[in-house]
Amino acid sequence: MISTNCKIFLASKSPRRRKLLKQIGLKFTSFSVDLHEEILDGEHPVQTVERLAQHKSDAAIKKIKKGIVITADTIVVLKHEVIGKPKDEKDAFNILSKLSGKTHLVYTGYVIRNLYNGKKITGYEKTKVTFRDLTRSEIKEYIRTGSPMDKAGAYGIQDDFGAVFVKKIDGCYYNVVGLPLQKLYHSLLNIL
Repeated sequence: MISTNCKIFLASKSPRRRKLLKQIGLKFTSFSVDLHEEILDGEHPVQTVERLAQHKSDAAIKKIKKGIVITADTIVVLKHEVIGKPKDEKDAFNILSKLSGKTHLVYTGYVIRNLYNGKKITGYEKTKVTFRDLTRSEIKEYIRTGSPMDKAGAYGIQDDFGAVFVKKIDGCYYNVVGLPLQKLYHSLLNIL
């Protein structure tokens, strides 16, 4: 367990990230930062998630003067194509149809800044996820729940129904949910 008198802030509107930090017993305050998450052509996925997490961190520290600030960004990559959150239900259907029966990669980049001592740690995790073949009706039924609309790759591995799309994973499960907990925990210990 992490024990500190430092105030900890999670700059994310993701309920999944909040739940993960609570899972490891972290006491924190959360708030969101709004910025355009631009995907650059030809940029390696690791650079993308680290750059986006850094942009979020830069925006977050304008709101926080003292404390430890955590930011993160997650993307899904299928055959060099970066897949973010769906724009609408049609886009969600197309994304899930593309992922059906294939293996994709989930990357999460994070930045932790200790504004008390000036330390900063940047990291990332990559997890391989394989979907089983999905039927059109399953995809449509899942989209009707509204669950895919705020998630990279249009699915949540932790969802009641999204979970049954996943045939297997290779790597950190929590990374697919939204934060690589083991790496993040270790980074937090090193930044105090």
